[in-house]
Amino acid sequence: MHPLRGVRRFFHVIAFLTLAARAAGTDLAIEIDLTAQKAWLLHDGARIYTTPISSGRSGYRTRTGNFQVVQKDEDHLSTLYGSIVDAGGRTLVAGADSGMPVPKGGRFVAAPMHHFLRFDGATGMHAGHLPGYPASHGCVRLPPAKAALFYDIVEIGTPVRVFGTAPSSPEPQPKPSVTLAGTPVATPPPKKSWFPLFAKSAPASARKQTRPGNDSGPR
Repeated sequence: MHPLRGVRRFFHVIAFLTLAARAAGTDLAIEIDLTAQKAWLLHDGARIYTTPISSGRSGYRTRTGNFQVVQKDEDHLSTLYGSIVDAGGRTLVAGADSGMPVPKGGRFVAAPMHHFLRFDGATGMHAGHLPGYPASHGCVRLPPAKAALFYDIVEIGTPVRVFGTAPSSPEPQPKPSVTLAGTPVATPPPKKSWFPLFAKSAPASARKQTRPGNDSGPR
């Protein structure tokens, strides 16, 4: 069987089960296991679909407990987190928060959270990057295609159970400082050449070395 046919058949089965569940009044629910970094869609108590996740990292742990979906927003934008870019759109600070100072000519770009399912205060499930460990600011990230599937199937009021203990995450890198526009940056002195004879004959511009720029791209 062609792989795409299998995928289509699977989605047809999911759609059928969803319609059947709504017609029969049976329950749909979501389980999120922070220890395993996985989430499941449940139909009448049975797990019918699973997905890897990335939950909140150290200092932003996803809260455990019993919740329910209280909002669905297909094209949600974070009001707290995103990135700082310059006038040309080049990323200056990835993983920035809305409280950070923005240099002249730059702007704060809110992080997209497509297929957002809010279930606990500001916390929700949404499409995002999964590095293989807890890395979010508290939300539960899913692969884009699977986030869309959960979004299409569940409804407001769907129960969400979060349990387990998230594994440790790598220490986050310190956020780079943002240089305000127009602030001069000192050029480091040139390094001494290992070849003095050639260095004497070479023009000063050829011997000058500058520090490579620090382009902090999106993670």
